[in-house]
Amino acid sequence: MRQFPVQVPQVQTPSRAIEWPTLLVFAATYALWALATTALWDASPVLAIAAAALAIGQFSSLTHEVLHGHPFRNQTLNEALVFPGLCIFVPYLRFKDTHLQHHFDPALTDPYDDPESNYSDPAVWDRLPGAVKALLRFNNTLFGRMLVGPAIGIWTMVAGDLRLMRRGDRRVRLAWALHLPGVALVLGWLAVAAMPVWAYLLSAYLGWSLLKIRTYLEHRAHEAARARTVVIESRGPLALLFLNNNFHVVHHMHPGVAWYRLPALYFGNREHYLRRNDGYVYRNYLEIFRRHLFHAKDPVPHPVWPVRKASDQAAELGGGAGIVEERHAGLVAARH
Repeated sequence: MRQFPVQVPQVQTPSRAIEWPTLLVFAATYALWALATTALWDASPVLAIAAAALAIGQFSSLTHEVLHGHPFRNQTLNEALVFPGLCIFVPYLRFKDTHLQHHFDPALTDPYDDPESNYSDPAVWDRLPGAVKALLRFNNTLFGRMLVGPAIGIWTMVAGDLRLMRRGDRRVRLAWALHLPGVALVLGWLAVAAMPVWAYLLSAYLGWSLLKIRTYLEHRAHEAARARTVVIESRGPLALLFLNNNFHVVHHMHPGVAWYRLPALYFGNREHYLRRNDGYVYRNYLEIFRRHLFHAKDPVPHPVWPVRKASDQAAELGGGAGIVEERHAGLVAARH
């Protein structure tokens, strides 16, 4: 996998030392997680598993905030907040490294150079067994992505990381070495809490399933890099669970802006952002469920192959493909 530099807008904004809304969500998330694994289990195992899944999904969204430099100026303090391995399956450092690589917008959707792509190289697709093709087609429906998507993600990540570790990749080894003590903290808590380990693993899987709703159509195949990233204009409970990452084109253009600033930034300049992403927009998650629960949005083999990775300057002169940086810094309000 080729490594690309992460290109982000260089926007100078004033910053508080602490982002209190993010810390408030952290406190509520840990409280719900503790409640789900203790008292709620005794009251209702089904409710406890659902609550734990919500807490783990919210924790995953908070982890995304942390890797982008929130809620403190000090990144060591930020990462201490997510050291416990609540998500079980994903080491924080692996998520951080792959996600920051994903933020190189000209490579978005490339099955080799975008670690979060769900597309396949058409030549590789042609060689896959029929059963694997059927599974991946099912995974391209929203229902399939929620049901089997986490399992496919776990298998792909672990198998890939094992190969990298066998080749001597010290960064991957470090990621798992740091993750295991964090998971041990969770298992130690479960040893004295009410919820059994099997139920917690189910909750962690369901938490990842919830996140698959957000990531299902965040990016599409398109000639222009600027048009590959979606906006979902939801302000409801799922937007809170995803910490407004449904305003995804805004996040990609301004990755340093805190989650609670994204809606105002988008709605204050809506026409601008929709021009930038060529109108790739959904009104809410109900529309997505109605259209794609059982019907795939895309084919698995990449439909615009090979993926264009034009430079910013050449792309702007040539019509816009590959633009990864907001050119109008005045649109960005103060970060706090």
